[in-house]
Amino acid sequence: MSLQVYNSASRKKEVFTPIDPAAVKMYVCGPTVYNLVHIGNARPVVVFDTFYRLLKSLYPSVTYARNITDVDDKIMKVAVEEGVAISVVSSRFAAEYQKDMAALNNLEPDITPYATEHIGEMIAMTEQLVAKGHAYEAQGHVLFAVQSMADYGKLSGRSLEDMLAGARVEVAPYKKYAGDFVLWKPSVDGEPGWDSPFGFGRPGWHLECSAMIEKHFGNTIDVHGGGKDLIFPHHENELAQSCCAHDNEPFVKYWMHNGFVNIDGEKMSKSLGNFRTVRELLESYSGEVIRLALLSAHYRSDMDFSVELLEQSKTNLDSFYTALRAVSDVALIDLDISASKFYAALLDDLNTPLAISELHALSKSLNKANGVERAALKSEFLACASLLGLLQQDPEQWLTQGADGEIEAAEIEALIEARVTAKANKNWARCDEIRDQLKAAGVVLEDSKDGTSWRRER
Repeated sequence: MSLQVYNSASRKKEVFTPIDPAAVKMYVCGPTVYNLVHIGNARPVVVFDTFYRLLKSLYPSVTYARNITDVDDKIMKVAVEEGVAISVVSSRFAAEYQKDMAALNNLEPDITPYATEHIGEMIAMTEQLVAKGHAYEAQGHVLFAVQSMADYGKLSGRSLEDMLAGARVEVAPYKKYAGDFVLWKPSVDGEPGWDSPFGFGRPGWHLECSAMIEKHFGNTIDVHGGGKDLIFPHHENELAQSCCAHDNEPFVKYWMHNGFVNIDGEKMSKSLGNFRTVRELLESYSGEVIRLALLSAHYRSDMDFSVELLEQSKTNLDSFYTALRAVSDVALIDLDISASKFYAALLDDLNTPLAISELHALSKSLNKANGVERAALKSEFLACASLLGLLQQDPEQWLTQGADGEIEAAEIEALIEARVTAKANKNWARCDEIRDQLKAAGVVLEDSKDGTSWRRER
């Protein structure tokens, strides 16, 4: 089975055929770094990290770029409030973002371009667009003239009139057309900026990604990803800039977009008070739990993120790690999973819910396996989980690690030993008392012919 992806541009599933199978190129929009990121920001990272893992299993060379927007009015506002340079704010929150994304088991992108490191490329692209009649200067601004592009709006499927009716466009007297968007704007009153042929200023948001893609990948890439909220205006405007700067050379072959994250059935927003940062969630749940929760819905669907979903994800991971602990002495073998149902699910437009259901089936089979088949099942189970960025910890550590204030492992082991002694003395009341004591402390005992193991129940 070939890899198929849903292309937002064609609005249908397509067989994935890279421009150059020996060098696949993927770019995903990263954050504007002015505060801690929320769970909605984390979803595209987890989704496209999983897609990156899948591509790497299919092609010999995959280059993945995810940018950092480190110049923006929101960053400038925080910098003014703190009385520091924007670089202080952006570098601090970029580091926090990378820390949070690593906690969710995301691989490092091959390239992490920062907007401020590509100002020269942005100026050059702006000059190209002006020279080709696709942009104009007005009152210190440079604007892209959307009417200069015959098929502007083809990505989002909107007419110019529809876009104006539903878009967040800045009404300004210097625009020739209300839908024209900023490529370069003036910096005044001490605002950060750079010298350019258009005056001292800074780039527009849309321009940044176009220039960074051109710098690191050339004119055309295989995959451009991000949340579906970016289709218009951000990705529409990226497409316009890049195609017009390069004489209508194709910009992106496959556009991929993930759905929104809702909190307990409502759209996440600060005004509703249901805004959840990744850092806040990591105080209560491990990164793997959050990752599994984010992968539990198909990436193109909007998903409802809740405590119930997190608790179910924790329970599922506990069962996976319990199955692995039972075969901890079984050595892994080399195994090709390309013909498995799990792999087929991922090849079908990254169907992670179906892939996760196959993990459950493998876990059940592993629990029932005997002899030589355990090695093959364990190897397949771990290879599949690795493609989802899951089961990255030692099973014993996962099942027994405690949080602050919880009963220590040494005390648990001592009570288990006391229970063994009580059993030998046929003191069944003491056995039950110890089990109940540990259960009250959130510890579950599991007796087998090989002895007693334990895990924390949270």
